[in-house]
Amino acid sequence: VYTSLAYNPSHLELVDPVVEGSVQARQDHSGDTARKHSIPVVMHGEAAFTGQGIVPETLSLSELPGYHTGGTIHIIVNNQVGFTATPEQPRFTHDPTDVAKMIEAPIIHVNADHPEAVMHAARLAVEFRQEFSIDVFVDLMGYRRHGHNESDDPTFTQPLMYRQISVHPAVAGQYAERLIAGGLITRDEIGTIAVSYTHLTLPTILLV
Repeated sequence: VYTSLAYNPSHLELVDPVVEGSVQARQDHSGDTARKHSIPVVMHGEAAFTGQGIVPETLSLSELPGYHTGGTIHIIVNNQVGFTATPEQPRFTHDPTDVAKMIEAPIIHVNADHPEAVMHAARLAVEFRQEFSIDVFVDLMGYRRHGHNESDDPTFTQPLMYRQISVHPAVAGQYAERLIAGGLITRDEIGTIAVSYTHLTLPTILLV
């Protein structure tokens, strides 16, 4: 599998149509008329996805013959706080992915604290896209443990939420405890895996 990462030239959602155009060019150049071999995958922040006009513009273009890429897989990183605002402050819809309903795209909501459910959602999204050639959305329901950036202290703006987040175990710890409780792995093996992972030398990935 060859992966090409698009550089976002500015901020937030500006890269969305760039990815779509790049993928369609690759499809056309390779003769991929069925549009099955090159697949656009776009990752969004939930507040930016709701708040920026370039998103519905790109979604509208996706349904037109001259811009169709065979469907895009959208991953919404939904940490339930846009900068310092709660969800009901920057948008009037219940979910950030409600924007996608304008093209009647399927939306899969999944708890980011459950890795196996996330993997199942991802596989389902890929299979759906390949079968029906339309956009599909995976809404990763999670949280932001630290602030928006190094100068933002979310405990001032969202004290109740971050009181809960401060004592909420990270996903890796939750999953480890679930595997141990199921007798699938021992605590010593978890420690060995953690040490080997933190000392792992990652292969160089070519970014084009």
